[in-house]
Amino acid sequence: MGKCILEIRDEVNVRFTGLDVKTRRKISDEVKYFLPYAYHMPAYKLGRWDGCIRYCDIGGRTYFHLLDRLLPIVTNDGYEIEVKDLRQQWDLSFDHITKDSYQHVAWPKGHPVEGNPIILRDYQVDVVNKFLDNPQCLQEIATGAGKTLVTAVLSHKCEEYGRTIVIVPNKDLVVQTEKDYKNLGLDVGVLYGDRKEYDKTHTICTWQSLAVLEKKTKKYEADFPLDEFLDGVVCVMVDEVHKAKAEVLKNLLSGPFKGVPIRWGLTGTIPKDEHEAIGCLCSLGPVVGNLSSKELQDMGVLADLDISVLQLQDGMIGFSSYAQELKWLVTDPVRIDHISEIINGFGANGNTLVLIDRIKTGEMLAERNSDWVFVSGSMKQQDRQDNYDDISEMDNKVIVATYGVAAVGINIPRIFNLIMLEPGKSFVRVIQSIGRGIRKAQDKDYVQVVDLTSNLKYSKRHLTKRKQFYKEANFRHTVTKVEYK
Repeated sequence: MGKCILEIRDEVNVRFTGLDVKTRRKISDEVKYFLPYAYHMPAYKLGRWDGCIRYCDIGGRTYFHLLDRLLPIVTNDGYEIEVKDLRQQWDLSFDHITKDSYQHVAWPKGHPVEGNPIILRDYQVDVVNKFLDNPQCLQEIATGAGKTLVTAVLSHKCEEYGRTIVIVPNKDLVVQTEKDYKNLGLDVGVLYGDRKEYDKTHTICTWQSLAVLEKKTKKYEADFPLDEFLDGVVCVMVDEVHKAKAEVLKNLLSGPFKGVPIRWGLTGTIPKDEHEAIGCLCSLGPVVGNLSSKELQDMGVLADLDISVLQLQDGMIGFSSYAQELKWLVTDPVRIDHISEIINGFGANGNTLVLIDRIKTGEMLAERNSDWVFVSGSMKQQDRQDNYDDISEMDNKVIVATYGVAAVGINIPRIFNLIMLEPGKSFVRVIQSIGRGIRKAQDKDYVQVVDLTSNLKYSKRHLTKRKQFYKEANFRHTVTKVEYK
């Protein structure tokens, strides 16, 4: 029988040494995934790359959370395994919370029950306690469940061991999360754009800001190097963790954050593509909980909804690629005129959020309707927030926003109509977009979702995928063919 050494280097990375090439190939192939977009890559077309991503390299380097799949292969090949655990040893234990644990704190101004004590919902208690029982894990929690409050509670529970860092996808979510932390009385700072606060117990930041800080640290240009910023950090949380598929974020979690013992991820949508889901597992841990939109709707936590698919009959125009077709669909002046009329009809019956893919589309719609507000990434964060806040007090306001700015995490409860223009076939984008509309408000328990699409070739294919998503999520939907011109 041969002998190999399993070296656990830190909280994420491990390495097998002493394995022969045959066994190393086996474990590498066990966690090998073909990338769907490889067909379009020159390296694949030229035969220089097999189109696969491997989560275990031929040298035996892999991830801690893949060991349950790889160890049986090694032992079946006759190896005796010696473990060398180089991790810092932690004694982490948490007391469970109850729904009354934070009743001494009142909900802030602007909240539907402002001034009342914070009484956690039963499912929020379950979510928090599952995290406390599993120092490295993911939970799939639908949008509108109160993930920001859950995050703040978890940070508070970690204070006895050290500092926490919460990574969110965009600036708007940084500000939104900071408010909840301050409301709980936590010592919180932010790291994004012009606001950089390094000396707080809890820090809310974007992964982009961390990536910039890491790059500057490597070039010795950082005012506050990343390693110093991470001093005393015992917990990293990633909100909307489907973004962890981004290579930059995965590199951060398995690089500078590799020694952080508590690693929690929250998301409304775990990616359906297995290679992306495995990336989340490697960086943070296994999925231990799931709470769907339908469950929250049945509890009365989220608004009910219907999805109306309006399929514009655009004739028999042929395009050689999806990119060409999409450009025409979202910029053709005649088509935009009709889409504008459709939006106007819904906008007369309640606040309406229109999600679009292209800045050009937003500009064209705004030109046709001077009362509408177009929100894009170039607008200052405070101006975006002011427009979102207006919805809590105004009626029949129409906001047009790019998916990149508003499709993830933004909390705008008083949306009565949500219109998605050509949302594509990404499960994450579609379900997250719908999440913008299903939060409840004092005067709202229902939202009308409109899927504006086309009968052209690629658009039609993408609609077929979306209808599958709607069916899986138990969302009622109807398809209406719309003639125009």
